Amino acid sequence: MSSDAIGFLALITIFLTLLKVITKKGEKFEPNTFEIWLLAYFMIVVISLAGSTLFALSLKGFMKTFTYLGFYVSAAHYLKNNTSKIPYILGAIGLCVSFEGVIGFLQNFSHVEEISTWQDVSKLNPEEVMTRVYGTLKPYNPNLLGGYFVAGIPALFGMSAYFAILKKYKFFIISSVLTLFSVAALFLTGCRGSYIGCMVIFAGLFAVSAKYLWNNYKKLYLSFIAGCFALFTAAILFVTSLRARVLSIFAMRQDSSNSFRFNVYQSSLQMFKDNWLLGIGVGNKNFREIYGLYMRTGFDALSAYNIFLETAVESGIFALIAFLGFLITLIKNSVKFILKTDDIQKVIFVSAALISICAVMVHGLVDTVFFRPQIQFVFWIMTAIVSSNLHTEKL
Repeated sequence: MSSDAIGFLALITIFLTLLKVITKKGEKFEPNTFEIWLLAYFMIVVISLAGSTLFALSLKGFMKTFTYLGFYVSAAHYLKNNTSKIPYILGAIGLCVSFEGVIGFLQNFSHVEEISTWQDVSKLNPEEVMTRVYGTLKPYNPNLLGGYFVAGIPALFGMSAYFAILKKYKFFIISSVLTLFSVAALFLTGCRGSYIGCMVIFAGLFAVSAKYLWNNYKKLYLSFIAGCFALFTAAILFVTSLRARVLSIFAMRQDSSNSFRFNVYQSSLQMFKDNWLLGIGVGNKNFREIYGLYMRTGFDALSAYNIFLETAVESGIFALIAFLGFLITLIKNSVKFILKTDDIQKVIFVSAALISICAVMVHGLVDTVFFRPQIQFVFWIMTAIVSSNLHTEKL
């Protein structure tokens, strides 16, 4: 779907949620601790909007932020009373991600051509040039597809574990195969930020599985980790194009993509210094207008290429503090929940959601695709899954 169509569906969801709260007795919003931080963030964004010099453009960006957060509130409110629906939601996300994985493989075998300059090939041999797949997500961009995989693959791992504990082995095998397909397709995107995000996913999986495997299956657990590490290492060593792509992460200014990001970071930091209190107002169109006053010649950009720097530039230092408070509190409460809860199903759901959130945030350190609706809505659904489980535990 187009971004407008996805946003329209979200607005319908928000409207129906408000209608339900108004008309049904006993319906009310009960925020968790991290949601109070999120409310503070939203209020600061409103103040930033009021103080923006480009109010009309900022209003468009604000409406997107309102849609995302309103959808989150709707999803969290629904799931607090319908936690039994979480497997279906994770399953739906998993199927969408798997579909993109299959499309990615087909694009790789057909050697699709780049729509724009997606990699620096000036210093590469022909065999080192990667066919970067981009799936069906619009606008077509392998970084967007990579970010989508980072956000959605934890749902596939979660469903595999869910079917395993229910002893539905046929579905477990199917979901495991789809998971492997999707992980492989992630590497075919050539998105280096998503490679780092993928490492976060596996680190999270190993950390959570240690709760159940360390005491009784220590050797098997360590062998599995070693096997995964060996597989990734072999892929990097023997697949020439993948090796060149991974090594370009460490090329610093020698890689044009890296150099471009460093220039954007420097310009964005200067923007933040000049607008540190309330920012310039939310929205990529607003950012682009102001960025033109700071950018280095030939290095135009749609955003700061870093979630946290973007937040600071758009809404100021206090918005950044509130957003970081939201993330830190969510992670802290989720980890505490995972360690203390004996209900394996709940642990699986919260772990899958938390791993997705953390991986998206790490990917967002070096990319801008977090602000695309395809990733935003998955991110907020994962946050709603965490919220609903923490809410039920509190009750």
